[in-house]
Amino acid sequence: MEVILQHLTKKFPNRDRKKSDDVIAVSDLNIEIEDGRLIGLLGPSGCGKTTTLNLISGLLKPTEGRIFFGDEDVTQLPPEKRGIGLVFQNYALYPHLTVRQNILFPLQNLKGKDKLSKEEMRQKVLEAAKLVQIDDLLERKPNELSGGQQQRVAIARALVKMPKVLLLDEPLSNLDARLRLQTREEISRIQKETGITTIFVTHDQDEAMSISDIIVVMKQGRVQQIGKPQDVYDSPDNLFVAKFLGTPPINVFDGQVRAQKLYIGKDCVLEVKGVADRDVFVGIRPEGFLLKEDGAFVCKRKGIEVMGRDISVVSTNEASLNSTIRSIISSENKVDTGSATVRFDLRLKKVFLFDKETEERIYFEIGELQDEKEMV
Repeated sequence: MEVILQHLTKKFPNRDRKKSDDVIAVSDLNIEIEDGRLIGLLGPSGCGKTTTLNLISGLLKPTEGRIFFGDEDVTQLPPEKRGIGLVFQNYALYPHLTVRQNILFPLQNLKGKDKLSKEEMRQKVLEAAKLVQIDDLLERKPNELSGGQQQRVAIARALVKMPKVLLLDEPLSNLDARLRLQTREEISRIQKETGITTIFVTHDQDEAMSISDIIVVMKQGRVQQIGKPQDVYDSPDNLFVAKFLGTPPINVFDGQVRAQKLYIGKDCVLEVKGVADRDVFVGIRPEGFLLKEDGAFVCKRKGIEVMGRDISVVSTNEASLNSTIRSIISSENKVDTGSATVRFDLRLKKVFLFDKETEERIYFEIGELQDEKEMV
């Protein structure tokens, strides 16, 4: 089912009586979600992603704008008539019912032409349980299950009616690290098997990037960037997106462009063709550093962290806006531990410039010779 959000806006009354302005949770949102895709709504707490999900589900009514499921305008439809499946962060299982009864519950509320026989309901429950691999737990109560198993029950309950759209609101937040990894893999598998359009809300960029076909990065109720996870990571539209995506986070510096050359502090680190003289923010991904004895960029070495196949060189620079700089290099490189400094050249495609005022991306040309030099 294709989902289209047109100029979607949600305002709430301001709780501060001294202020008459409404609080804008979602502002002029325009998103088109293709049928059968898994979309990640990603952003920090308070960015409007859960409000957006609640608008799509019908739990909230928009102040402005419209919501379409395919060609049908569902803006004013109640949740039960939208054909959605909703999974909450806290599972919301009935503790006095068995797993079977919890999954069965939505089917028992079907009426009219949608009403099913007992045998049809039994079969659908079994199919949903098998899909999430809990068919051997059907007679247990929720308090007899692990957190991951309870989350699977919640997903099975949402899927049992085969909804048009599956909505997941921070579904992994209550799980430990190992279960989070396992469950997000299961969500990806289930979505591919069913082909149900799925919208997944999370503040965890690793989760969103690992399982989403498309991510929507949000900040203060507005969309910052929409795209495939790797594309957004490789080419952020602004400084917020660049800083929000990536582990370890991107390294940010104060920089200057003079005569189409980029300076970080006193070091001339790159040629940036087509950029006028100006002060800029410089973002460099951790993997964007090339260890070189005569490298153009000089930092003070603080330490080395061995990560197996990679090494993290920890350093500082007066122009850095981060407390420390993290540079990820291959473990085959030999770092001179006797030197107080470490020198790098930079991978051009891992360096981003941003306007000091707007924080929007500034693009520069990458010449063929520069590209070839980087590969050497």
